[in-house]
Amino acid sequence: MADNDLDSGADTPPWEDEAGAAPERDPNTSDIFGEPAPATPAEPPPTLVSPPIEAPEGEAYTVLARKYRPRTFEDLIGQEAMVRTLTNAFATGRIAHAFMLTGVRGVGKTTTARLLARALNYETDAVDRPSVDLKEEGRHCRAIIEGRHMDVMELDAASRTKVDEMRELLESVRYGPVEARYKVYVIDEVHMLSTAAFNALLKTLEEPPPHAKFIFATTEIRKVPVTILSRCQRFDLRRVEPETLLLHLEKICAAENALVETEGLALIARAAEGSVRDSLSLLDQALVQADRGQIVKAEVVRDMLGLADRSQTIALFESVMGGRTAEALDQYRTLYGFGADPAQLISDLLEHCHATTIAKTLGPDATRLPNDQAQRMAAMGAAVSAGTLARSWQMLLKAYDEVRRAPDPAAAGEMAVVRLCYAADLPGPEEALKRLQAGEAPAGGPPPGAPSGGGGGGGARAAVQVRPSTAEPEFARPQTFEDVVALIGQRRDIGLKLDVERFVRLVSFKPGMIEYEPGPNAPGDLPRRLSARLKEWTGQTWLIAAQGGGGAESLYERERREKGEERARIEADPFVLEVQRVFPGAQLIDVRSLADQTLVEPDAGAVGEAEGGGHGEE
Repeated sequence: MADNDLDSGADTPPWEDEAGAAPERDPNTSDIFGEPAPATPAEPPPTLVSPPIEAPEGEAYTVLARKYRPRTFEDLIGQEAMVRTLTNAFATGRIAHAFMLTGVRGVGKTTTARLLARALNYETDAVDRPSVDLKEEGRHCRAIIEGRHMDVMELDAASRTKVDEMRELLESVRYGPVEARYKVYVIDEVHMLSTAAFNALLKTLEEPPPHAKFIFATTEIRKVPVTILSRCQRFDLRRVEPETLLLHLEKICAAENALVETEGLALIARAAEGSVRDSLSLLDQALVQADRGQIVKAEVVRDMLGLADRSQTIALFESVMGGRTAEALDQYRTLYGFGADPAQLISDLLEHCHATTIAKTLGPDATRLPNDQAQRMAAMGAAVSAGTLARSWQMLLKAYDEVRRAPDPAAAGEMAVVRLCYAADLPGPEEALKRLQAGEAPAGGPPPGAPSGGGGGGGARAAVQVRPSTAEPEFARPQTFEDVVALIGQRRDIGLKLDVERFVRLVSFKPGMIEYEPGPNAPGDLPRRLSARLKEWTGQTWLIAAQGGGGAESLYERERREKGEERARIEADPFVLEVQRVFPGAQLIDVRSLADQTLVEPDAGAVGEAEGGGHGEE
C-alpha cells in the first residue's frame, strides 16, 4: 500500500467513506449489552387464544408420613413412658452414652433417634446444655433435620455390615466434634451388623470418649448380642393403640382439610397394627379415593383395604357359633362374592372370637369396639361357654394357616366354616369323657338316624352303642314370650335375640302367634326371620304381625327403666346422701348387685342395711 493512499483518506477512515459507508446498526441484531435497537421497536407478540397453564408453585408433593414427622418429643404419640424417662435423665444430667431403640416398623425409632441427636446438641442464645425441650429451633437443629450436620452421622447397618467398614467408622470416633457439643452416631437396623463388626464396636462402646454418643435402632432386638445390649440404655417403643391413632388421623385430616368418615379412619387405625407410618400411608391412599371436597366413605376405605363389612362378618360368626351350617356357608359365599379375601375372613372370625372371649371375661367395654358391636360380642359370650370359644380359637388358627397354603383358598375357607359349625354344639373333652364313663351318648354330633362317619375312632367312643331313634324329633313348645326369648338364646341366634329384645314391643301373645309394635329403627325383615326360626325350632307355623302401636315396653326398654329406677332409689338413700354431703363432689359411678353373698349380722355401729342381695355404691 502506498503512502499517498493513506494520505488521501487521512480525515476519514475507509470504513466511514460516504460511497461505501456501512449502516450504523444492523436492525436485526442487539447491541453488546443485549438490548434491542431503540430506533426500530420490536413487533408486538401475537395474541394467544388462551393463557398458558402456570406450573404449580412449591415443591413436589410430600407424603403425610414425612410431612407430619414429629419435630419435638411432645409430638411423639403413644410413647409417653420413654419421653418421661428421657426428660428426667436430661434434667438431672444422667445421660447415657449409648441408646438402643427397638420396636415394630413405623412406631418412631428413627424419628426418636434424630430427636435425641438434636437434644444432645441443643444450643440457643439462652440455652447451652442438652435439653429435650425442642420447641424453639436451635443452632444445629436445621442441619440435623436435613441430614447435613457434620457431627451427626446417620448410617444404615444394612449397607455397612463388614468389619472393615466398622473399623473405619470407629477410627473417626477419637476425633472431637467440629462445631457441635457431641459427635453422634445414629446406626439404623443395627442387628444387620456381622459378628465381627459387633466385636469391633464392643470396645469403643464400653469405653467411649466423652464427646461421642451412639444411638441404635432395630426391629430385631433378639439378633443384637447381649454384650451390646448391656452397654446401652434400652427403650422399647410400644405399638400405638387404635384409639390414639384415630385421634392422630383426625387431627391430620383437619389440617389437610380432608373429609374421611370416622368409621373409615377407625378401619385404617386397626389395619395399621400399631404403626403410625403405616396408618399415614394408608390415609394417603384413602384421600385419593374421592374427588376434592368429597367425603371418603367407610365403604370405600373398606374396599381399599380388602376388608369385609364388619357387621356381616359378625353375623357370620354368630351363624358359625350357632351351628347353622347352611346359613353360614351362604353368608361366607356372599362376602367372598363381594371380593373379601378368604384369609381375611378367617382373620376376622379370629378377631371376633377373641373379642367375644374378652367380653365374656371382662365385659363389653374391654373389647374397645363400638358400642353396638361390643354388645353383640357380649351377648355371644353369654350364650357360648369359654371352652367352646377356646376350641373355636384353636380351630380358626389352624384354618387360617390352611387357607393361606391351600391351592383354592375359597374352598379351604368353606371347609373351615363347615368344620366350625359342626363343632359348635359338641361337648368339650372333659364333658364328653364324663358322659362316656356314665354310659351316655355325648351331646351334639349328627342328628338321630344319621349314619355315623367312618374313621379311626376308638377307645371309649367304641364302647358306646348308638341306636337309631325312630321317634319324631322333639320340638320346643314356648308358652310365653319370655319362653320365646329364652329359646332364641338357647339356639344361639344372637343377632335375632338382640333384635327381639330391643325392637319388639309386645301387644299380644299366643302359642303360634305374636303381635307387636316395632320399635324405632327396627329391621324390616324381623317378622320373617322370627317366624322362620320359630317354625324350625317348634315344628309349627307362627304368625308374626308387626302392628302400628299400643305395644308394651321392649325387654331392653324395661331393663333400662328398672336400672334407672334402681339408681334413683339408691341416690335417694340417706346413707348415699350423707356420703355426698361429707365428700363434696362425690358421684355415684356404678350400681352392681352382689349375688350369692353371705350376709352377716351387722355390728351395733354398722351403718346401712343389706337388702335383696345387697347393692354396691361407688
